[in-house]
Amino acid sequence: MDIIRTLVHEHTPYLIETRRALHRIPELAFEEVKTAAFVAQELEDMGLAVRTGVAKTGVVAMLETGRPGPVVMLRADMDALPMTECTGLEFCSTHAGCMHACGHDTHMAILLTTAKVLCAMRDELCGTVKFVFQPAEEFPGGARPMINEGVLYSPKVDYCFGLHVWPGTPSGAVAVKSGPLMAAMDRFEVTIIGKGGHAAKPHECVDALEIGTQAVGALQRIISRQIDPVQPALLTVAVFNAGHAFNVIAETATFGGTLRTFDKGVRARWEARMRQVVGGICDAMGATYEFSFIDGYPPLINNPDMADVIRRAAAATAGKENVHEATPTMGGEDMAYYLEQVPGCFFFLGTGYEGAHPIHNPAFTVDEAALPVGVETFCRAVRELLVTE
Repeated sequence: MDIIRTLVHEHTPYLIETRRALHRIPELAFEEVKTAAFVAQELEDMGLAVRTGVAKTGVVAMLETGRPGPVVMLRADMDALPMTECTGLEFCSTHAGCMHACGHDTHMAILLTTAKVLCAMRDELCGTVKFVFQPAEEFPGGARPMINEGVLYSPKVDYCFGLHVWPGTPSGAVAVKSGPLMAAMDRFEVTIIGKGGHAAKPHECVDALEIGTQAVGALQRIISRQIDPVQPALLTVAVFNAGHAFNVIAETATFGGTLRTFDKGVRARWEARMRQVVGGICDAMGATYEFSFIDGYPPLINNPDMADVIRRAAAATAGKENVHEATPTMGGEDMAYYLEQVPGCFFFLGTGYEGAHPIHNPAFTVDEAALPVGVETFCRAVRELLVTE
């Protein structure tokens, strides 16, 4: 075994123990107080320079080799989800109504173990490794606040990497893709304002519910008739509320949902076109409306050269046969903000097994045997970029 594999094997018990410890203490976005304290203490125990309180609960640590070279940033997210765990694990959540159902506990454990391995390899490296533990990936997003507080500078980051455990990929495999991998995710909310009245006298009313259903149907036609059919895009109305009695015509109707696309040009046209469609229907039917558009995360686009770095690292770790082409997903990820500014790659670490539950499910868990593959892939990518001559 080479030095990286030897060190990863040596630290695998730490990796599993750390993952389980973090799994027990899930915390929601920007409330990761115990989690951040745990992470910071581990990093300080490694002798790293640690900064806490970045974007409220974020933690940043630096491994400086003392030799000139690039700066590589590795990122893990820390927040959990507001759901009650039902995995039956011995190390299940001790925080009621909160669970690491998206694998962020594993991401942190992988990055902490990567830091341990790279600290042991310091003499082989040049440049700097920056370890970023980010709050609030789920919502409202911690990447942009961390960027605003200078995480990509002092020193300036040259390359960045992140990963996500992925139950849809076989355990121990790595899925990588150049270019678009995850979609932009924006939100919208609409309120139709009509005139309520008795259900037996619709001619005296302006039926907000009926107008709302027209608007929902028309908005779907933006996708089916106004977007290039070879360009992936979706508009989902996930909430619709109107009315309160069987014999009363609703005065207001509210609905909302999400928009997803990989294309920045399509994304730039969403809001104006939606306002035009909703406004036109309301004008025709005698209603007014309120419209709210909330910008979400941008599309996550991997740099081709950095994707190749991960492919090589993963192949050396798991074998070429276990390096897959990742299938793009309409899910969103705020790692996208870093990748807008710095060449990098976000990849999927397979943790799937027969009967595995999807992420964001109260029964979600991972095959822990796959986690060392994430550590080794990170370490090999860093060594390729920071190897001394």
